[in-house]
Amino acid sequence: MPLHLPPEEISAWVRLSAEPGLGPVQARQLLQALGLPQHIYASRPAALARLLPLELAQSLGAPMSDAAQEQAARALEWLQHPQHHLLTLADPAYPKALLDTHDPPLLLYVNGRPELLSAPTLAMVGARNASAGGIDNAQAFARHLAGQGWCIASGLAMGIDAASHRGALLAGPEGGSTVAVLGTGIDIVYPARNHQLAHEIAQHGALVSELPLGCPALPHQFPRRNRIVAGLARGVLVVEAARQSGSLITARLATEIGREVFAIPGSIHSPLSRGCHALIRQGAKLVESAADILEELAPRSGPAQASPVAVSGPSAATAPSPPARPGRLGAAVALDRAPHAPHDTGQRRVLDAMGHDPVDVDTLQRRTQLQVAELHAALLALELDDAVARLDDGRYQRRQKAYD
Repeated sequence: MPLHLPPEEISAWVRLSAEPGLGPVQARQLLQALGLPQHIYASRPAALARLLPLELAQSLGAPMSDAAQEQAARALEWLQHPQHHLLTLADPAYPKALLDTHDPPLLLYVNGRPELLSAPTLAMVGARNASAGGIDNAQAFARHLAGQGWCIASGLAMGIDAASHRGALLAGPEGGSTVAVLGTGIDIVYPARNHQLAHEIAQHGALVSELPLGCPALPHQFPRRNRIVAGLARGVLVVEAARQSGSLITARLATEIGREVFAIPGSIHSPLSRGCHALIRQGAKLVESAADILEELAPRSGPAQASPVAVSGPSAATAPSPPARPGRLGAAVALDRAPHAPHDTGQRRVLDAMGHDPVDVDTLQRRTQLQVAELHAALLALELDDAVARLDDGRYQRRQKAYD
């Protein structure tokens, strides 16, 4: 568990982490040279000037500003809650995995279980506007891997991140749980639509942020969040990603610090597969089931047992449908003509829920929440319009240029 620090030391850490003009590298150099933050602020400006530019040294030697005092007071008040913790670089409970990175945060605010930050962890990231199949895959993989004892780390964004957190929570109290790294202050949930999910994670997993309390969502903070997601993990699994994607930044950061990178392939016609395919071409391990990840990350634990979780499964609880048998259209559908866009909203919902991979009717009904008769009517209309094709095994697949 984290150390219980005196208020003076907490205030000094909070001030140092948010000191204007002081970069993280400079802050760590000061800590190495002078000791704890309160020792830094007790040093004479002349001593600080040997390590810093004169103006910055004078700023650190000045009394604590009103804004810094208010920030420290907010942190001390926040820490009164039994679930709230502060981990600093000097704390034995600080996650050792982050110490191996180029830029470990000076401190971490944690709401929930701080011990999870040192548990065996796999990061899962992907598109915010993920397909229905991508959401299913993320949730199923996360649930299975958490059930095997892995903690699932992600960034609490919409789409793949949220599905990964939910899947890990579905593994129950015996599972590895989940850690959500925020790009805001620990007291702010972004996006707001994930407020209930964040509450569940705080109850059963951990919310984490290096940013001061009250810090809003700003674009430049999310790449910094991503470096923590990658740093906590032994590997990063990219479920869906466009060619230009924040998920690819996380994968690159993981590679730079020696973490494994995994990617789930998808349809060659889906824009959300292009980032994953690019990663695979660059050396990421192609993943078809959770066993592919377990074999790579836990080679000494014995042969990984066959995983019931595979890409594009009909649900998180069942095995995937068998591949389509070659027939009148084969396993993949590719036509040169582009059909007309659907006029019916039910058809649009079905096509959006179908994604780019073969899918069975039960899965489509679950994703669209349409009545069975309405679903079959929409499928028939789409098939007559050459928008989708019915494969020999009964599943449906959109044609190559259908409404893209």
